[in-house]
Amino acid sequence: MEIKSIIFDFGFTLFYFKDPSIEKYFNCFKEGLEKCVKLLKKSNILEGDTAGVKLINLFNKHRRLAFKQSIETKIEYPTVDIFKTVLKNLYEQNIIQDISNLNEGEYKELGDIYHSVEEDMWTPFPVTEKTLKRLKNLEDIKLAVLSNHPHHISIKRLLKKYDLLKYFDVLVTSAKFGKRKPHPEIFHHTLEKMGLSDASTCMMCGDEYADIIGGHRAGLKTILCQRLFKFPYEKEINLPVLLKINDISEIFNHLL
Repeated sequence: MEIKSIIFDFGFTLFYFKDPSIEKYFNCFKEGLEKCVKLLKKSNILEGDTAGVKLINLFNKHRRLAFKQSIETKIEYPTVDIFKTVLKNLYEQNIIQDISNLNEGEYKELGDIYHSVEEDMWTPFPVTEKTLKRLKNLEDIKLAVLSNHPHHISIKRLLKKYDLLKYFDVLVTSAKFGKRKPHPEIFHHTLEKMGLSDASTCMMCGDEYADIIGGHRAGLKTILCQRLFKFPYEKEINLPVLLKINDISEIFNHLL
């Protein structure tokens, strides 16, 4: 059956992370959190070094717990919500005196700053724009991005930064939807936003288990965009037939 739409994963499918490693990721988040502490001190929400250290320790504890639970339950815990929980806890412990002046925009700013260092590390693959442009020129092909990420605006901002957002009909993130791949509901939600009713005419292109197994369970065609390296927590993809490509420019060989 002819493919009428393609859903792309973001990381390591459309974009790559410079010099990827677990240590590099953690360092990005460490730097981002330190920037958040500076902002909160400047805003007089945090006073003194002790309050800053306590915020960092409590945030990291909640972030680790949220990540573990998201893997187990497939429920996403947005970064903004973690900041709200942590600051509320610090207020209840009398470590900070007042959070009543923090509005939604300021919590969003904390999320932006936290992920800002990470964002600087992401850049499109050399073939990404050329492939998207060619796909967009095909008749009746719809394109979407579906990303497991706890801060929706980071993915939107990166696509805008490299002038790639214009190629996509739909952008869905786990932060905004509330559930993560491989949960089938996030795939069904993406299809609905694209105005599609037949999952079998849609292809999911991604680099890991959550993309391929999740798409398969939701009834989509799937194709694995192979990475040059592996993360230590990866699950094996066990499917009788597994289509593989080395980068998204090879997807045209599998559209019919």
